[in-house]
Amino acid sequence: MARKPRSADIWPNQRRPWDAGLRERGRVVRECVAFVSTRLGATLLVWLFTGIALAPPAALYLLDRNLARAAGDWQGTQGFSVYFQVGVDAQTPADVVRRLAEEADISAARLITPDEALAELRAHLDATGALEALEENPLPATVRAVAAPDVPARRLEGLAARLKDEAGVDAVVIEKAWLERMAAIRAVLERIAGTAAALLGVGAVFASSASVRLAVEARLTELRVRALVGASARLLRRPFVYLGAIYGFGGGMVAALLLVTALAWLDAPLRRLFASYGAEPLVSGFDAVFVLALLGAGVALGLLGAVFACRGRLRELPIT
Repeated sequence: MARKPRSADIWPNQRRPWDAGLRERGRVVRECVAFVSTRLGATLLVWLFTGIALAPPAALYLLDRNLARAAGDWQGTQGFSVYFQVGVDAQTPADVVRRLAEEADISAARLITPDEALAELRAHLDATGALEALEENPLPATVRAVAAPDVPARRLEGLAARLKDEAGVDAVVIEKAWLERMAAIRAVLERIAGTAAALLGVGAVFASSASVRLAVEARLTELRVRALVGASARLLRRPFVYLGAIYGFGGGMVAALLLVTALAWLDAPLRRLFASYGAEPLVSGFDAVFVLALLGAGVALGLLGAVFACRGRLRELPIT
């Protein structure tokens, strides 16, 4: 029985120059750029949709990173301050200091008398003359308690609640308990960012896939001819994979521009917020590595959309 001739028998393989593959890929890139430039309106829509899909998760990441920095910059010691009513007898704050010193959750407790509090205020204010004009000291006695290491915030809150109910106590302010709440907020932000990235990423993949699918349909006759003369699936798929990468790269650039615009608009409120916590008014995280990661994520979404678009349509071609 005669053997069926193979394509290699008809068109035998010849050794190609070492740079032939590079020239081929360069040609494909030029064709993709020409295709994108002739359909600029549709390309801009794909870039915008991909950029909008990437920007919210990236913004939530920046928010989470800067919340972590603000928490790290806070150098205070966890504890609370007990403010007594003005005119309370001196024995009441002394008794509170003595009881706090016996608590296992408290490492130190210090009494600040009204005169000491006034001296601190004079040291921090530039209004000594106005303070000297006061006939009576308006400041109350204060007890500052420093918590032991690794004490949960809920136990400090319980101790503070008991002290607040005592006679002569006006208010109890817990210091640095907001760090535990900030950690919970960061955990929520991380989950929201993950969910948003998944949902919006699927939308970006669909947008890229639809655009690449249109490009496949526009060149369907050419692809059939190339498949008939022996072109491989990888060779037929290559232009559309590059096209998806271009769509994703442009979407990453749009996302970076959206974030730059948002940060410029929020610059003044962010400065006031960081200054209120004693942190440097500088948004960290938006650097070259972050931009490269944003571009890489866009390219990955574009490539994924291109693969989905090519998988179904190229299967119908007579590829050997």
